[in-house]
Amino acid sequence: MSLAVALRHAQGAFRLDVTFEAPPGITVLFGRSGSGKTTIVNAVAGLLRPDAGRVVLRGRTLLDTAAGIALPPHRRRLGYIFQEGRLFPHLSVRGNLRYGRAFAPRDARPADEARIVEMLGIGHLLDRRPAALSGGEKQRVAIGRALLSAPQMILADEPLAALDEARKAEILPYFERLRDEVSIPILYVSHAAAEVARLATTVVALQDGRVVGQGPAEEVLGDPMVTPAGVRAAGAMLRAQVVRHHADGLTELDAGGVPLFLPALDLAPGQGVRLRIAAQDVILSRDRPEGLSALNILPGRVEALRPGAGPGMLVSLATPAGRVLARVTRRSAETLALAPGMTCHAVMKSVAIAPGDIGGN
Repeated sequence: MSLAVALRHAQGAFRLDVTFEAPPGITVLFGRSGSGKTTIVNAVAGLLRPDAGRVVLRGRTLLDTAAGIALPPHRRRLGYIFQEGRLFPHLSVRGNLRYGRAFAPRDARPADEARIVEMLGIGHLLDRRPAALSGGEKQRVAIGRALLSAPQMILADEPLAALDEARKAEILPYFERLRDEVSIPILYVSHAAAEVARLATTVVALQDGRVVGQGPAEEVLGDPMVTPAGVRAAGAMLRAQVVRHHADGLTELDAGGVPLFLPALDLAPGQGVRLRIAAQDVILSRDRPEGLSALNILPGRVEALRPGAGPGMLVSLATPAGRVLARVTRRSAETLALAPGMTCHAVMKSVAIAPGDIGGN
């Protein structure tokens, strides 16, 4: 594993007690506000000294309270991306980027500045000052500055939280490229299910200072027993591949041998896609339905049912495309006589899948 973390910390009435491992890629700390996400990131960064803990990055011990080891932040070789870009207003974009490079250790392999500038699409911004940048542009520059410091890991604390929906849509593809093209691990904080589904390689789900689920994104997001952002935000992640674009404005995907149709995607045939299916947008049918306007019908088998505190129930289905969650009423579940092992069909409208829930893979 690239990163191993074990932390215990008390802060007022809040108690943090977590243990998790993060492989290469983007590991998302996922949970509601107050679940301990930022506390964990700050402890890893050395900005907070926990009551007890151990943090090991690529075999290098950053923190071991039992052994009296606590490297200061500047010796941990981490790049930190905050909610706001926090760029130096008196420096140009080029100056801010090179400020990051100045903190690279002398023995570190120099980062390829031209490649990073190209990857983040900021070449035309190099001579501008931060005041002339949009929120999304500032965050891209902040990412570049962090990468040019030659870090062994990137920490990103809700980097999209301060952006409006348009700016989020602008910058998410750059985090996807970061995930796919940069070899260092990334620890990413989020409470937004759509972000997690689009970006996460691994998910560490948090609730009240505890880890309630961890593992590959498909497994954690598709587990009906793990809903760190609440049942209303529950939804599974599927992987698919673009097959063709149709003249009527729909893109056809292949999801485990099952066709799915979405509004036109700007992706070439053969490209991989990650998409989040919100549980509240899924309808269940015992038999394959006929005469519906919905185009997407996935055959499956009921894996588990999780009753909610109110009249709702979360149902998990194993389908050829992957695990799908459906949020239905208890009355509907009883009417359908849903039970583990029975066959069922998940029905989804093409237009119900929001553009923000679809990303490259």
